[in-house]
This record gives sequence, C-alpha cells and structure tokens, in this order.
Amino acid sequence: MKIAWILDNLPMIGELTISHLFYTLLPTVIGLVVSIPLGGVAYRYRKLYGVIVNISSVLYTVPSLALFVLLPKILGTRILDPLNVVIALTVYSVALMVREVADGLASVPREVLDAAEGMGLTSMQRFFRVELPVALPVLFGALRVVVVSNISIVTVAALVGISQLGSLFTIGFSRRTFVPIIAGLVVCLVLALVLDRLIAALGKAVTPWRERNMA
Repeated sequence: MKIAWILDNLPMIGELTISHLFYTLLPTVIGLVVSIPLGGVAYRYRKLYGVIVNISSVLYTVPSLALFVLLPKILGTRILDPLNVVIALTVYSVALMVREVADGLASVPREVLDAAEGMGLTSMQRFFRVELPVALPVLFGALRVVVVSNISIVTVAALVGISQLGSLFTIGFSRRTFVPIIAGLVVCLVLALVLDRLIAALGKAVTPWRERNMA
C-alpha cells in the first residue's frame, strides 16, 4: 500500500522535486552574488565588519514562517507569490554567507597580497584575480551549508501554499498518513546529499592548486 501510493504519485513527486530545486538553488545563487560585494566591504573596511555580520546574524534568526507571512505586506505581493519565498531564502543565504566571504578574503596570506601589489595590480584586479580565487575553498564550504539549509527551510513554504516537497508533509498531515511525509523526507535527504557532493566536486575542480598543495 505504501509503495503503491508512491508509485501512483511519482509524477507529482517529480514536479514537487523540481519546484523544490528551483526554490533552493535560485536564492542560493542570488545570495552568493549579493554576499561577495557585502563580504568584500566587511573585509576591506573592518569598522563595518561587525555591523554587517551582526545584522546578517539577526536576519537569520527571523523564523521562516513569519518572514513568508510578513514579506507580502512589505513588498505588496500576494501571499502565494513565489517571489516571497525567493526573497526570504535569499535573505537567509546572504545571512549565512556574508561572514564566510569576509573571513575567506581575510585568510589570503599577506605575502600573496604583497606579490599582487608588486605586479602592479589595481585594487579591483587584485580582488577578482587574487583574493577571491584564493578564498574560493571557504566560499564553497559556505555554499554547501547554505544549500542544505535552504532545502530544509523551503519545506516551510508549504504552509503558505507554495508547492514543493514540503507539500508532501501537509498532504500526509491532512490525510493522517505517514507515507507522503516519509517520501518527502527521503527525497529532501537525497537532494541534500547529491547537491552537497556536487558542490564539493565543483569546488575541487575550480581549485586544483589546493589539492596539489595538500598532496
């Protein structure tokens, strides 16, 4: 009976999985794009480090359900507008990544920066050609945390009517059966494991020098 329900609803589970991936990955990418300049400012201007990091930490403590409900009033959107979920998850992504970006840039050895200055690189060239590439291992580590976190948080959006794997939890609750809930948990777990491994592999691929140094 349990397997039969899953087999009968595979198309729906597949659609919910694709939707879940969308709400997980889009905010993660946007969050990374926003976090790099914010983290760069926090790193470059140390007086702003505490302000930026503390604000991001406070934002992450806001309960996700409360944020999903408040955003429509702030943005003037509908409660079922997917934009609310994208913005909320982007806020959480930035909150988790901005400190890691700043700390990753701060981890670049002084001698590397001195060599870049000796080559005549401008501040912008040094950032994109030296500091950011050297900080990539830290950034990819942060991305792994953010993706797993977002996979979990997205499920809460089912409570405000946004369809994704969290919808299986509400289906199971309304029908008083554990089968959809277990199916949703398993798929979320698989997604987290697969995406974590993919990001880790991508991180190794774009930082081959790190593997050589560890060998």
